[in-house]
Amino acid sequence: MKKLIEPPAVIVLAAGKGTRMKSNRAKVLHSLFYRPMVHHVMETVKPLQPRPTVVVVGHQRQEVEAVLAGFEVSFAIQARQDGTGHAVACARESLADFDGVVMILYGDVPLLEHTELSRMLAHHHAHYALLTIMTTTPADPTGYGRILRDESGQVVRIVEEKDATAEQRLIGEINAGIYCVDKGFLFSALERITADNSQGELYLTDIVEIAIKDELTVATYEHPQPLHALGINSRAELAAAEALLRARRNQSLMQEGVTIFEPATTSVDPRARIEADCVLGAGVQVTGASHLGRGCRLEPGVLVHESIIGKNAQLGAYSVIRYTKIAEHATIEPLTYLGNPQKNKPPYTSQPNAGS
Repeated sequence: MKKLIEPPAVIVLAAGKGTRMKSNRAKVLHSLFYRPMVHHVMETVKPLQPRPTVVVVGHQRQEVEAVLAGFEVSFAIQARQDGTGHAVACARESLADFDGVVMILYGDVPLLEHTELSRMLAHHHAHYALLTIMTTTPADPTGYGRILRDESGQVVRIVEEKDATAEQRLIGEINAGIYCVDKGFLFSALERITADNSQGELYLTDIVEIAIKDELTVATYEHPQPLHALGINSRAELAAAEALLRARRNQSLMQEGVTIFEPATTSVDPRARIEADCVLGAGVQVTGASHLGRGCRLEPGVLVHESIIGKNAQLGAYSVIRYTKIAEHATIEPLTYLGNPQKNKPPYTSQPNAGS
């Protein structure tokens, strides 16, 4: 009989400043493919049906809490930045009524997919592990903690790069910062870690060495695609993540029967609904909760925002349609601007035969 896997509790760490982004804005609040970065993480964990989900907030916490108002989460406050171990410890009270596996991840991993988290959770249970670490092997491991193993291949500890020797920095396998761990062990181990390191911080990674010393089962789950498992730490990485999320969205649309002539230049908001047999030219943008009926054709450079486009409508090149309803079979001339001055207040401006 297949073992039933109980939903985990989830802790999302979102208290950091993200100084490498060179911004006054908290990293998890940066916009990425039509939503705050942290929204992608919350959508990724949702299929796990976690009870509860705790978001650890600190820097600009009011703003972070505000953008997560639509999610079923509770918040734990990290008032001072004393390291990842301290951040997780701040969630202890929020998990007082939970007993089971806790999944820990960061709020800056927007490319992570829920299928990998599900596989990691299943791997954790299949190995009867007390602690499972997600690892991966990027082309350049600079900046990440290295996975140290013994001669038998067993993990012995994680060493942060700033504390690593020159030889240890040559190791390619890194800690992705995502864990499955028994709740009881987690918080007892956090009471035993110290700030005896180059940063003077409480490292969450130190619980690995504690588990090994206590002769507990520690497993690893290797993510096959390093880019998907790692956080966003720069504007260049933010742009690369945008491109990948856009490509995923376009691939899904094409599989559903939408023609996209130049996917690299076409951007469709995840909230938008595009029916089969629509044709999107180069440079098209469809944003907000727009709806394109079956068989619509959008010529190059068209922008549609929060609008309803009737089936078989034709939108000419570089036209802009905002907060507007276009009738079925309508033809909109190139370079046309149609917008409702009341913005998204219903009813939409109706254009039954514009340009026909």
